[in-house]
Amino acid sequence: MFAGRCGANLRRSGLSSLSASSSSTAFLCNNARFLTRKYASEATIQQAPTEVSAALARTSSLYKTYKPITPGIRHLKRPLNLHLYQGSPLRHLTVPLRKSGGRNNTGRITIRFRGGGHRQRIRLVDFNRHEPGPHDVVRVEYDPGRSAHIALIKSRDPTATGRKMWSYILAPEGLRAGHVVQSFRHGIPDGLVPGFKDSKEVRGKSLENTSSSSQASQTTSTASLALGLLRATTIVPGNVLPLRLIPTGTLIHNIALKPDGRAILVRSAGTFATVVQHEDAGKYTHVRLQSGEVRQVLQDCFATIGKVSNPLWKNRNLGKAGRSRWLGRRPHVRGMAMNRCDHPHGGGRGKSKGNKQPRSVWGWLTKGKRTRKPGPKGPKNSNKMVIRERPRGVEKRAS
Repeated sequence: MFAGRCGANLRRSGLSSLSASSSSTAFLCNNARFLTRKYASEATIQQAPTEVSAALARTSSLYKTYKPITPGIRHLKRPLNLHLYQGSPLRHLTVPLRKSGGRNNTGRITIRFRGGGHRQRIRLVDFNRHEPGPHDVVRVEYDPGRSAHIALIKSRDPTATGRKMWSYILAPEGLRAGHVVQSFRHGIPDGLVPGFKDSKEVRGKSLENTSSSSQASQTTSTASLALGLLRATTIVPGNVLPLRLIPTGTLIHNIALKPDGRAILVRSAGTFATVVQHEDAGKYTHVRLQSGEVRQVLQDCFATIGKVSNPLWKNRNLGKAGRSRWLGRRPHVRGMAMNRCDHPHGGGRGKSKGNKQPRSVWGWLTKGKRTRKPGPKGPKNSNKMVIRERPRGVEKRAS
């Protein structure tokens, strides 16, 4: 017994000395990495997959699944995104997320079924794109705060510093590291395309066509050639353009509703809008949104070319309830499982809501009853920019 205790003490002393030496080595390594840290941090060294992980993983062309050795991974399905950066984000462009658990300033729950979740840092995504000139795409990253991916871009301007040099943008589908994106939010600069001069007064018809003798001989073929060169130069996924310069039929996203505002429409994963037509008056452009609604948008507002990345996000499967809790989602309780004082569907004996119409916890009708009338059918100026509402009912099922 005494020998066993002595051996255990020796093993403890050896382990403590080993842990002390390993901790000092790790401290020196961390200091060395901190001293050599770059502004755009590089990816950490990835460990080679072990035999166990390689045996459990099942990869296909679109999704990654796992062998069902546990209930939590039996239905787990994740989209494959091998192009994503494996390192940490640019810390200068992140802020910590402070959570409230769905409670307001008085402590009352105003948004139900929220709480918990993993610690996150908000990525400061640039939805304005004021900086002109070419920007190089450094990498494409995962963003825990949204369903789409984001891209880190770097300006080629040698005088730019801080957030004018580095910024995050919403990554369109197909954008990869090494691509170049530009922002023409404030118009096309003079001299970019020979024979083309941008003008807000002329709107969509921005080709030079004045009555001077030097330009009177400009033919239609020359004008169409200049317009073709302009579109080949600017209509690139990730570029930002005013709506008046985007041809009809183009897929766009990140749409602003004010000429001096930020982009607020079509930002979820896999979504896109379509430019339907430009009005002859030169003030509005008709845009079909993802829901099928067609609305007017000012032609001076900007949009981004392409559709949003990560279109397979909607087909993922979390596999277990714990992953929902990691995302900050608490269990959603059914109304019939509550008491009569807590929900209109509650109470009674057995599974029944008492032959009542489906209602919310506040008593609103939830199926079939319209609670908002946008567009021409609604109250005056409720949403006067809507030309055609989104399809509903039979019309939606037919489409």
